[in-house]
This record gives sequence, structure tokens and C-alpha cells, in this order.
Amino acid sequence: MAVATVFASHSPLKDHRSPGAAIVNEVDTCLAEVAAWVADFSPDLIIAIGPDHFNGFFYRLMPSFCIGAAAESVGDWSTPNGSLPVAGKVAEDCVRALHVAGIDAAISYRMDVDHGITQLLDQLFDWSALPPVVPVFVNCAAPPLPPISRVVAFGKALGEFAAIYPGRVLLAASGGLSHDPPMPQLANAPESIRQRIIAGGTLSLQARAARQERVINEATNQIDGTSDRTPLNADWDQAFLTRLQAFDFDALTAMNDDSITHDGGCGGHEIRSWIAVAAAAASTGIEHLDLRYYRAIPEWIAGYGVMTGG
Repeated sequence: MAVATVFASHSPLKDHRSPGAAIVNEVDTCLAEVAAWVADFSPDLIIAIGPDHFNGFFYRLMPSFCIGAAAESVGDWSTPNGSLPVAGKVAEDCVRALHVAGIDAAISYRMDVDHGITQLLDQLFDWSALPPVVPVFVNCAAPPLPPISRVVAFGKALGEFAAIYPGRVLLAASGGLSHDPPMPQLANAPESIRQRIIAGGTLSLQARAARQERVINEATNQIDGTSDRTPLNADWDQAFLTRLQAFDFDALTAMNDDSITHDGGCGGHEIRSWIAVAAAAASTGIEHLDLRYYRAIPEWIAGYGVMTGG
């Protein structure tokens, strides 16, 4: 058994808005170093944990946790589209193990994943030669969200499963940190959008372009100070990262949804991906998480961090 972990923020704006050559070089250098570190580890399996942004999961049926036994990338924000090389039997075994551990995870044989999972995979691997993957959805965008305590329990059980896998497992978390993009909320969405986030369905090219344009415009507003959304919060990000590195799950589970939204924005709830993998790391005996990069980057509407462990 060998387990390693990688955590990284995702930002679809990374390829659409430049924060300047120096910052781009910092991030790209860090990601290249982490990709080399992952290549040296040479995983036999990737368990990729991330959120969805109403591209694959909708309120017609919204699980807290779902394991993909087969999956397609929707290819949003210029990420690769098409089938992922999912380890279906491993995914089935993972769901059984989670159930035995008391975690009611769902299973999907037709999971659609978006940049919340695929961007990091594309940054770390040659997409055409991905190792076998088990994609794992954690609901971070569609209230009611799973309590942090359940995310910790889920991560612990996931780590226990990874620890008995006969090979090298990379646990990859994508999401967060503080960011507040223009995401629809069921409680106050216009009727047409409300029906979309309930019923789902494939977005037209025009609708996807319009959605992406709203996010790009929001980045402009945040840069020039005209946004009415929650600004990036480097202090909150750093406090969260400190707790995570200390495996201080008591402090993490004390966080509530209202405070996360207030301090970290609606996208701040994606820290659930990081918490799940930190809990998994702790259950496999990993003792140190190394913060390799952090910067608040308004052009990407992201408190952008990268961390590894193992």
C-alpha cells in the first residue's frame, strides 16, 4: 500500500484572464513541480475528489457524495471532453466499503464531471494516458450541503479504502479556496434558471458561452472594485490551510455554512474536497501536508492554493 495526496484550487479563468506573467509563471512552475512529484509516485489509481457546478448534478436528485463507476467530462472551460478511464470495479468496491463504514454514498454509471474534477487531472497528467480513475463528487454548491463532520467521516472511510488497495493510490482534491463566482441559488434564481438547476440537461453552446461570459465579467468587476460579491479572503484561506495542515478536524467541523459563505463566498464551500482528502490522508498515516503555493488571485476569482502530502 502506498498513498499520496494532492490538493489544488481550480479556476476556469486560468486560461482566460492573466494576472500577469510573474504570477502565471509562479503557478505554472508549482504545477509542473507537483506533476513531476506525482510522476515519481507513479500512481496505479487516482481517486479524484471534486465538486460540480450544475453541469452533472442537479436538484432532481442531489446526493451528498457520489462515486462514478463510469464518467464523461463535459469539457467546460476548455477542459478535455469525453470518457474518463474509470476503474469501474474499484468504484463499486469503494461504494460497498463506504456503506459498510456507515457512509451512504451514491453510485453513478453515467456520471458527468466538469472542471471541478477535470482541470487538475489535465494539469497533472497527459490526458490521453490517464491512469485509472475513480471520480468522486462531493456536493459543495447545492444547499443543503453535507455537514463538515460528515465530510470528515466520508474522507476517513475513503482513506481506509485507499489504504487496502493493492497498488499506489493518489487522492486528488480540487476546489476552493475563498471565491464567490456568480453561481445560481435555488432560493432566489429566476424561474428559467431554477428549472435548469432542477431538471438539468445539456447546455447549448450559446448558453454555456453566456454562463462563462458572466464569470469573466465578474473577474473584471472584482479587479476594478465594482463587484458586489464577496472578495477573496486571504486571511480566511490561511487560517483554513493552517487547520488542515494540523489535521485539526475539531476546528474544521466547528465551521458552519453561514460563516463559510460570509467569509469565503459561495465557492468557499469547495473546501469540503480538501477536508475529505485531509481526513483520508490522516486515516492512512500521512503526517505532513506541505503547502507549496498560495496567493489570492482576483483575475481568477480564486484564493489559489496547492498542497501535497505523502
